[in-house]
Amino acid sequence: MKTPKKLTNRLQSRKDNNALRSLTLPSTLVDFSSNDYLGFAQSETIFKETHQYLINHNFNQNGATGSRLLSGNYYLYNDVEKFLSDFHQTTSATIFNSGYDANVGFFSSVPQRGDFILYDAYSHASIRDGIQLSNAKAFKFLHNDLEDLEKMLKRLRPLDCAQGDKDIQSNKEMLNQVQHNNAEIYVVTESVFSMDGDSPDLVAISKICKKYNAFLIVDEAHAIGVFGAGLVQKLNLQNDVFARIITFGKAMGCHGAAILGSKSLQNYLVNFARSFIYTTGLPPHSIATIKMAYQQLRLCSSEFEKNEQICIENPQNQLQKNIHHFIKEVKRLQLNFIPSCSAIHCCIIPENSTVKLISEKLHQNGFDVKAILSPTVPKGKERLRFCLHSYNSTEEISEVLEFLSIFVNN
Repeated sequence: MKTPKKLTNRLQSRKDNNALRSLTLPSTLVDFSSNDYLGFAQSETIFKETHQYLINHNFNQNGATGSRLLSGNYYLYNDVEKFLSDFHQTTSATIFNSGYDANVGFFSSVPQRGDFILYDAYSHASIRDGIQLSNAKAFKFLHNDLEDLEKMLKRLRPLDCAQGDKDIQSNKEMLNQVQHNNAEIYVVTESVFSMDGDSPDLVAISKICKKYNAFLIVDEAHAIGVFGAGLVQKLNLQNDVFARIITFGKAMGCHGAAILGSKSLQNYLVNFARSFIYTTGLPPHSIATIKMAYQQLRLCSSEFEKNEQICIENPQNQLQKNIHHFIKEVKRLQLNFIPSCSAIHCCIIPENSTVKLISEKLHQNGFDVKAILSPTVPKGKERLRFCLHSYNSTEEISEVLEFLSIFVNN
């Protein structure tokens, strides 16, 4: 069947730029690429506990049977949402089918026409896609630059404006806004950024949002599990954040996401978030796996807090040890990595062809390290992205970085 010429041209452009994506099957290489930070996705314990939980509660159906507003809101949903609310010290948790669905559903429905969204320049594609569907005006602030964020807020308070539309505007247009006292401002950031692995100063951002009466939203996808209940709770900011987006497909090793916030926010999302309303719910097995993974996380966290010394096999403890070892080795080898204290560490290697070549060399030596290409990241900022896990050994970490040092210096 004939393919439209415009599609063929776009694919050819990707090929010409060494940026064409393709699907590959899982490998047997040493894993430095997956988001399974704590090894929960391959945990036999969680798998067996989920199965037993479903048997004990007489859940023998394969699917949800419909959207949650029709026939798919079985009681396990309510049980797990209550569990999540308690664990994350919030009023409500609303489960979505994925982190992408959660971000698109939130940003397309919550900010209204005449409102403003200020988002970090490195925000995830799902946040940007949700913003594109919003009737609010959106402006990006420089990555983790609180001075730039505050400049924007000063311009909008008290000079709020109307005339919202669906296009993400350039920051210069803010100077031409008209006053509109009913405008709300939403400030969006991530607690750990997926392409750099760095974190903003959440305490300072929270104070700035309070100062300018703005609503703070934090995506915690890559912090949950790695930092226990997430960086918002670690910093005791849960009462200062309007909404948290948490996902279960990274460190929790399963599937789905949730938006944490007030009960009124939950009621609003159930009524207006289209990615929640118009989709079949997750199957019982997925919801049960979320609960079993969280129970495992809670057990690990409580043991870790009691006595760090006796928890050598604790996955959170082991992951933190691996992160510290990785950072130490990067400094020893003087490699060009973006500073990070998370499980994500990126070595900048400009040009798609060069970073792909080094990734392939690492593959040939037994290590699965993915190349992140432009246009996923800006041209000149192409990189190797290392994801660290509790099950990586310090020997594997040292060896892969030794190989990297050889390849980047040749």
